[in-house]
Amino acid sequence: MTDAVHPRTPAGYAAVTNEVAGIPLDFPHRTTWWIWFLCAAGLLGVYIISAWVLFVEGVGIWGNNIPVNWGLAISNYIWWIGIGHAGTLISAMLLLLQQHWRNSLNRFAEAMTLFAVTCGGLYPILHLGRPWRFYWMAPYPSTMKVWPQFDSPLTWDFFAVLTYLTVSLIFWYVGAIPDFASTRDKAKTRGAQVFYGLLALGWRGAARHWGRWRQSYRLMAAIAVPLVVSVHSEISLLFASGPIPGWTSTVFPPYFVLGAAFSGFAVVAMLATALRRAFGLQNLVTSKHLDMLGRLTLACGMMTAYGYFADLFTALYSGRPQELETLHDRIAGPFAWAYWGAVVLNFIPLQLLWRRRFRSDPVVLFLVSLSVTIGMWLERYMLVFSTLFRDYLVSSWAPYWPSFWEWSLFAGSIGLFLTLFLLFIRLLPMISAFEIKEAGFEEKEAAHG
Repeated sequence: MTDAVHPRTPAGYAAVTNEVAGIPLDFPHRTTWWIWFLCAAGLLGVYIISAWVLFVEGVGIWGNNIPVNWGLAISNYIWWIGIGHAGTLISAMLLLLQQHWRNSLNRFAEAMTLFAVTCGGLYPILHLGRPWRFYWMAPYPSTMKVWPQFDSPLTWDFFAVLTYLTVSLIFWYVGAIPDFASTRDKAKTRGAQVFYGLLALGWRGAARHWGRWRQSYRLMAAIAVPLVVSVHSEISLLFASGPIPGWTSTVFPPYFVLGAAFSGFAVVAMLATALRRAFGLQNLVTSKHLDMLGRLTLACGMMTAYGYFADLFTALYSGRPQELETLHDRIAGPFAWAYWGAVVLNFIPLQLLWRRRFRSDPVVLFLVSLSVTIGMWLERYMLVFSTLFRDYLVSSWAPYWPSFWEWSLFAGSIGLFLTLFLLFIRLLPMISAFEIKEAGFEEKEAAHG
């Protein structure tokens, strides 16, 4: 980080604020942004059309059947919710551990969490068949005496996802209030001043404001960290609590949580390298940040690899014919392409991250992270379908192939994520400027202390 923008000097404090607030106020690369936004909006249009056809025709347009009554929608739901875990881990957990290197990453990582959870949370609603009745899963006062069925995984999803989304939104918003105020003060047009002023909630930087802010920010962090574990543990229990071969494993809760963090850190690394290159943020998102992201991705990846081994051992040790048949389907049967694709993409390129020069290389880190993101999607696909298409009754066996509308909805969900993220970087500060300055001040005090 050059001294011109290093937050250890008064000039550095101003430079950081100007650089971060200047992106939404005087956005660079407008043409490039519009190209990406129109592409994302096109995919979002595909999502809207796919959802409309689903509402009109019903879930029968998907490839679901019996016994595969969970299709690509559930697989994608798990993948999206998993991606959303890294933002909370980077922001909340590292905040409580007082790791200041998070300050350049936490804002857009938290935004990624919100958008990924939104994309994932829509899938169970669309999968209901009557999505306009989704509120029936909530324990609201019902004059018709229709109460939620607490034995249903859909009710578990409702509480887990809604709680996680709500806490993540509050945590992100509270953390961004000081930067909204800085952007308001830098704005030159009346419209921008009003927009960021409303978001800042009257923040003036008074000592009382900072005291209340620190209390609420750390409190929300303390609430958010357990949710990271609980949300994906709940999703794993949807599988492990049933009698389906290939799912009855006690390793599933930690396996799912670590796999979610693995894919989430990979997406954060992709976004960090892309934003760093696009906006010239090398002085704020430094090689140290890339190195730390690489280490986290590597650590979660190796623990996920252990989960693969434990799942394999559980099936072999059980000796149950159904478990062994499911294992064969994954390793050498019709889903071998998904299983070995997940193994290769998740763990072979990952080994490059043992070397610091590869972890700090933006291109290498981006490509490894992209490989992990695809590999984790293949894992979700394999995990769901390799277990369901063979029931206990041979007469119930049936193959499953996703339909066009399932693929289009998935592509559209990527468009929804990209549209939301592009709007975020266009309109709001993507980096926590005040926390970077605060960390620089503490470093300066420690150096002179």
